[in-house]
Amino acid sequence: MRPQIIDRSHDQTYMRMALALAAEGAQLGEVPVGAVLVQDGQVIGQGFNRPITDSDPSAHAEMVAIRAAARAVGNYRLPGSTLYVTLEPCSMCAGLIVHARVMRVVFGAPEPKAGIVQSQGQFFGQGFLNHRVLVEGGVMAEACGQVLSDFFRARRAKP
Repeated sequence: MRPQIIDRSHDQTYMRMALALAAEGAQLGEVPVGAVLVQDGQVIGQGFNRPITDSDPSAHAEMVAIRAAARAVGNYRLPGSTLYVTLEPCSMCAGLIVHARVMRVVFGAPEPKAGIVQSQGQFFGQGFLNHRVLVEGGVMAEACGQVLSDFFRARRAKP
């Protein structure tokens, strides 16, 4: 098997798109997390957190982006794709990423309480999984973390 060549040259561009989506979610009162799914250099899915808006606890940014991508390409498997997300994925989203066969996850800020990719565990490295996901964390971590800090600071300041 040939080693996979990873093109990191557009990581910041796609992370900026994810940050813009996070800002859209914040305007709706959602925790500002955005996600963009790219395959063959094309954005095939995107989304932001929507659990409050949609009354759906599974409507995390990653879930919204992957669902949109699967519909767009007409396949529940998304091989060769890269998911850009502003916050380290949780266990629910990590499981979905494996089932969708996403090749690579690039995240911004770590999630020390519930992040399952690096902070609270290394889910993608588990031997029982039938798909391996490449991970790159910390891309624009400061900007991604600042969006969340600003959101929660403003929320706490409200009477």
